Amino acid sequence: MILVDTSVWIDYFNGKTNPQTISLEKYLDGDIIIVGDLILAELLQGFSTDDDASAALKELSKCVFYDMVGKEIAVESARKYRYLRKKGITVRKTIDMLIGTFCIYHHIRLLHNDRDFDPLEKYLGLIVA
Repeated sequence: MILVDTSVWIDYFNGKTNPQTISLEKYLDGDIIIVGDLILAELLQGFSTDDDASAALKELSKCVFYDMVGKEIAVESARKYRYLRKKGITVRKTIDMLIGTFCIYHHIRLLHNDRDFDPLEKYLGLIVA
């Protein structure tokens, strides 16, 4: 199972070719792709028309949907954030901490194109696809 971050979906829907979108296309042919509520909200709010958002939602319906954040993940995400801050590292976006923590907690690989996840991989054990 692989969770695909918004950063990759944006490139994918914009027709960009990079290592992450190439990997996503391969994964779409056989792996279980997870779309989380946080990623779904981030992605859909970026479309300029309802028709484009609906087309993306139809494509994403082929994936497995997860509710990502509850009390346990929220508390653990904050703990991990404080840990990184003590090391002098500040992750820019809370949503990326929540996504990364979800993946770490559930041992799910993350496909991303966002430097905010690098310290989660280096210091917290995030597995990157």
